[in-house]
Amino acid sequence: QVQLVESGGGLVQTGGSLRLSCAGSGRTFSRYVKGWFRQAPGKEREFVAAITSGGSTKHADSVKGRFTISRDNTKNTVYLQMGSLKPEDTAVYYCAASSWATIPPSATQYNYWGQGTQVTVSS
Repeated sequence: QVQLVESGGGLVQTGGSLRLSCAGSGRTFSRYVKGWFRQAPGKEREFVAAITSGGSTKHADSVKGRFTISRDNTKNTVYLQMGSLKPEDTAVYYCAASSWATIPPSATQYNYWGQGTQVTVSS
């Protein structure tokens, strides 16, 4: 069983930065693929970024060059550094973990989810 707790959300102005953190429990947490998703009001949950246990990463086109996913296995924590934020980045951001060996093709392949953290970007 893996538990995920996100933190770091908040209100920021357009162009600003935030770093989200996701602390995971369990001795095998480092073996999971970790991902970040987001869901804006009235919209589907969408993929943001993911990182494998080996450190390979994937970022959605909408955030490439602005967001970076990373992890610290010694702290069982995965991060999402967000920069050049735009109002359209406003959403609840969720951390997720998957037992797949590679980055899964969809959210349905993620086994565990955090409760989410709100990010609001004001114009």
